[in-house]
Amino acid sequence: MGLISNGTTIFDAGALDSGIAKGAMTFIKKLTASSSATLSFVNGASSVVLDGTYKEYMFTFKDIHPETDSADLTFQVDTGTNTNYNQAITSTVFRAEIKEDDSDQKLVYDTNLDQAEGNAFQQIQHDIGNDADQSASGTLTLFNPASATFTKHFMARNHIYYGGDYTLDFLVAGYFNTTTALTRVQFKMSTGNIDSGDICLYGIS
Repeated sequence: MGLISNGTTIFDAGALDSGIAKGAMTFIKKLTASSSATLSFVNGASSVVLDGTYKEYMFTFKDIHPETDSADLTFQVDTGTNTNYNQAITSTVFRAEIKEDDSDQKLVYDTNLDQAEGNAFQQIQHDIGNDADQSASGTLTLFNPASATFTKHFMARNHIYYGGDYTLDFLVAGYFNTTTALTRVQFKMSTGNIDSGDICLYGIS
């Protein structure tokens, strides 16, 4: 039995109808950290596409490991050929955590980590441990960065092996308050370098 909505077949025999558009992730670029001060994705440079080709872009983080214990992975963006990475951000930050020995559990809104029209780098991974087995992984999604009409929304969800032996689910969302097209995204640690890990960029169609 098929699923029909407003006269259109959506599912038939458990599969999407051939006439329904299906989203796809297109791999664009991978950057691998090696004691790196910054990792930058710049439209038109080194095969990076970050323009109107896609309305949605996703960054994935695999085993981001900091040089300095309890460092935070942060990001900012810029427009055109500008390299100040200081666009105005309004953001919200939530985290859920539990300690290895079950002695501490929290679900909190981090008012000290959000921004209200701030232009600092936005934290998206919090207090990553730098023991040999500690790291952070997750995603950051940037919506329609080439729009000349709307502000630019973003959402991030990352899991961190926290420096104090916590598991930490870290959620950040917000917008860049500009209607100018974004052309570059930069990542860096709050202190020290990105010791190792991969950041991959995908276009979502």
